[in-house]
Amino acid sequence: MSYFKTAMLLAGMTALFMGVGYLIGGASGATIALLVAAGTNLFAYWNSDRMVLSMYGAQPVDARNAPDLYRLVGDLANRAGLPMPRVYLMDNPQPNAFATGRNPENAAVAVTTGLVQSLSREELAGVIAHELAHVKNHDTLLMTITATIAGAISMVAQFGMFFGGNRNNNGPGIVGSLALMILAPLGAMLVQMAISRTREYAADDLGARICGQPMWLASALAKIDNAAHQIPNEDAERAPATAHMFIINPLSGRGMDNLFTTHPSTQNRIAALQQLAGQMGAQAPVRSASAVTSRGPWNGQSRGPWG
Repeated sequence: MSYFKTAMLLAGMTALFMGVGYLIGGASGATIALLVAAGTNLFAYWNSDRMVLSMYGAQPVDARNAPDLYRLVGDLANRAGLPMPRVYLMDNPQPNAFATGRNPENAAVAVTTGLVQSLSREELAGVIAHELAHVKNHDTLLMTITATIAGAISMVAQFGMFFGGNRNNNGPGIVGSLALMILAPLGAMLVQMAISRTREYAADDLGARICGQPMWLASALAKIDNAAHQIPNEDAERAPATAHMFIINPLSGRGMDNLFTTHPSTQNRIAALQQLAGQMGAQAPVRSASAVTSRGPWNGQSRGPWG
């Protein structure tokens, strides 16, 4: 999917927000919703990264307290031609990761303790390269703003109940309010799903090219997907609107929030990476990720593991 279509999906989410406002308060409600959406986007632009990191209790790490992780992120960022992002560690047994930040100069990569403990260095490199691909593709701002708007749509839809029986105020009526509470968040979820699925495939492809070994990421995805169904992520369960930011859906499926997944099928992602590996000739013997060196930014031409 092109960036144009992604932008259209985001515009559709904003239009949905305005539609909810119109159903609640008519034309004035739509205008207010548009202003709220603009304010929400502006707030998310400057603060979404700090909000999400705080939500998951992510703690910053550096070369002193996490030297191997910090060095790996730095070397991969160098290969990708990116500034060194901030590195965070989340105390969570579920292996998972996400990237956030309004631009590459203000980006952050966050990984769970479960990820560091359960993956090999090669697999960890594949995951970090995937997250850096999101940064390079400027997906991080898009995905955090999408999460913020989706949460706002759900909140505004709840307000419909307060206006449902008052038709003098152009309220939608009781039946309309109930439909609004169900369909508006569902619509936002579907748009989130479309955006996230598109960006995940793109990040898989670019991430595999950054680290030079698509099968490292493929192996990591298989492990993370298996663990995510067995190890709950309580923080994500409390904030399902952020689930699309992770490399693998962190939700257990205990509630309706996981009725529609925001991620593409892991099997399909692995199949695409296997195809890419064949194209890159990456089925040759794999060198260890400890061989990572800072030889300059990845330029899209390298076919070997680390250039």
